[in-house]
Amino acid sequence: MTESSPSSPGAVTAAADDDDRLPPPGSTFGAQTWREVAHLLANLPMALAGFVYVTTWVLTGSALSVTVIGLPLLAAGMAGARLLGRWERARARALLRVRIEEPSPLRHRAEGGFFPWLWTSLRDPVGWRAALYSFMRLPWGVVTFAVTLVSLFVLWPVLPWIARGLTNADRAMVRGLLSPSDELERRIEELESDRGIVVDTAAADLRRIERDLHDGAQARLVALAMDLGLAKEKLLEDPEAAARMVDEAHGEVKIALQELRDLARGIHPAILTDRGLGPALSALAARCTVPVTVTAELPTRPAPAIEGIAYFTVSELLQNISKHSGARSASLELWRSEHRLLLQIRDDGRGGARLDGGSGLAGLAERLGAVDGLFVLDSPEGGPTSVTAELPWRDRTDA
Repeated sequence: MTESSPSSPGAVTAAADDDDRLPPPGSTFGAQTWREVAHLLANLPMALAGFVYVTTWVLTGSALSVTVIGLPLLAAGMAGARLLGRWERARARALLRVRIEEPSPLRHRAEGGFFPWLWTSLRDPVGWRAALYSFMRLPWGVVTFAVTLVSLFVLWPVLPWIARGLTNADRAMVRGLLSPSDELERRIEELESDRGIVVDTAAADLRRIERDLHDGAQARLVALAMDLGLAKEKLLEDPEAAARMVDEAHGEVKIALQELRDLARGIHPAILTDRGLGPALSALAARCTVPVTVTAELPTRPAPAIEGIAYFTVSELLQNISKHSGARSASLELWRSEHRLLLQIRDDGRGGARLDGGSGLAGLAERLGAVDGLFVLDSPEGGPTSVTAELPWRDRTDA
């Protein structure tokens, strides 16, 4: 299987691209040169303000850490350190044309409380990096201010090259200390989104099971209890009627048991637990209204959770083929490739399936994405349709 997924450019990559687009310094003073000069001259007051804030905050908080107000003071000061970092990022974006993304806001634990807030604030990496940046900038701010001021009056013919060299060092500092960890930030955002999808999916499944129990087996068992009560009352007065009612109740018991089996199969089928993914998918394919050829090549069984996700993914895809594709035949392939479990379903139907087409494919893609899976749909108008799904492989002994 071959697929391509666009990756969002990171802050560091984007910043490097911005540097590539900067006009080269020349003998004429362009707009970018004046922006760089302004940035260098502003380094001293910004560095002085940041140094005074950080040293006062850290020294005071550390000295008072033996009292009850020291650690809370350090934690509260993180907000100011984050604000300094935000100002510096904005200055770099405006004057140095460095695109630095804002880090994620500090997230405290949902249950709240003083000590969770204190612990989360004290170990905020964004705040500490901003504090380190502000602390180490004072000597650099003095140097850049002095060199730029002298160059404006004495070395002005080479000022554009001097300004570019000094601001390149500034760009490196901003990227190194003030840019978020792009991969980590992206991963945090994905995990938060996936957690919401998993919670919503679990809630929807629980509501479906509750509805099926309430409308199906539960209602039938309530009616069965009433019929048996009536039969008990008629047992002495009209034995034949009571016998008929017991026979009807026996039929209702069989139907209720079948409904419970179907419901249990929808939660976790017994064949999947007993025989594994290959036979379970073959059983699914046998119930499909379209003939399906199954090829399963798995030397070992994956973890039960992975088996369950793969099973219900195929179940929904085969239901879509039965209801919407108009296909005459379909194929299902299942195999393992290193640390991934892959399955591919093809049909010769009319095609035109889309993730936003209301067929439930979008929800399926979200569910797979929530467990680090992939969902690739190729369905041109007129067909054929191919769906490829990937899941992370976990050995059964790791479950």
